[in-house]
Amino acid sequence: MSSVILGTGDFRYRVLDGWGQLPDGWELMDVAAVAVDHKDRVYVFNRSEHPMIVFDRDGKFLKSWGEGLFTRAHGLHIGPDEMLYCTDDGDHTVRKCTLDGEVVLEIGVPGTPAPFMSGEPFHRCTHTALARDGHIFVSDGYGNAHVHKYDPNGKLVLTWGEPGTGPGQFNLVHNIVSDDDGFVYVADRENHRVQVFNEAGKYEGQWNNLHRPCGLFMPRGKCPHCFVGELGPGMPVNRAYKNLGPRLSILDNQGNLLSRLGGGDGPGMEIGKFMAPHGLAVDSRGDIYVGEVAYTNWPSSFGDEPMPRPLRSLQKLERVSD
Repeated sequence: MSSVILGTGDFRYRVLDGWGQLPDGWELMDVAAVAVDHKDRVYVFNRSEHPMIVFDRDGKFLKSWGEGLFTRAHGLHIGPDEMLYCTDDGDHTVRKCTLDGEVVLEIGVPGTPAPFMSGEPFHRCTHTALARDGHIFVSDGYGNAHVHKYDPNGKLVLTWGEPGTGPGQFNLVHNIVSDDDGFVYVADRENHRVQVFNEAGKYEGQWNNLHRPCGLFMPRGKCPHCFVGELGPGMPVNRAYKNLGPRLSILDNQGNLLSRLGGGDGPGMEIGKFMAPHGLAVDSRGDIYVGEVAYTNWPSSFGDEPMPRPLRSLQKLERVSD
């Protein structure tokens, strides 16, 4: 077992090296998102030939599905109804699926993007969240600067946002979560902040002290913690800067920093380092699963340095209890 411990105080985690055993010849490639069901089975939404790979909490391979269904895995979360909401930015759709991969709702027209920055859904949508009453929020995304709200049947009821740097404006709306108090948290990635809204899209505030917030996870509850995966520098001129990530930050629901895992001296494949934390999930025991888009991020992290294969793109951090 790895002896590498990240974090401090109540937020200490042991890095489990090599967690997640694949069948012979399989490779995860970029892991865009992760979700955990009520039995602590782990759903890994990735960009390999097998888009959804399922493990038990010990990392034993259980099954895969989604072959031929998804174009480019991006966002995943699991609702209280044990349904998986799968966001595919390659074909501009959100699919609500059972745990076995049956599609029960599809929002968006596969392969048909809305016009760039039109505000119409979708142009490379990125993630989803559920309101307390089952309404679906969709962050949209790479080719839009908007959040859309749908009723549980997939009917559009509200859109907000526009490009920019002011309150309620977005510069790459990348991820979204919601809580039981009726707040919606949006990773405004290239504005280096998480913006907070009510369920009607009214701006309530923002969290700073973040660098390119990419992945978000917030457990359901009245006073949840928020786990934020942050990308490191993406330009040659600041590639070697310290204390910018990639890293995980744990915040309270007011945006106050509780702990920071990794990120002090840049990206890496060594135990205890991250490459590109893109999707997060936490299980019933408080263990964190980190999906990383390591293959996509390699050039921005290491320039022309040759890429080794395979790259690690999934990590488990086991919470350490005193």
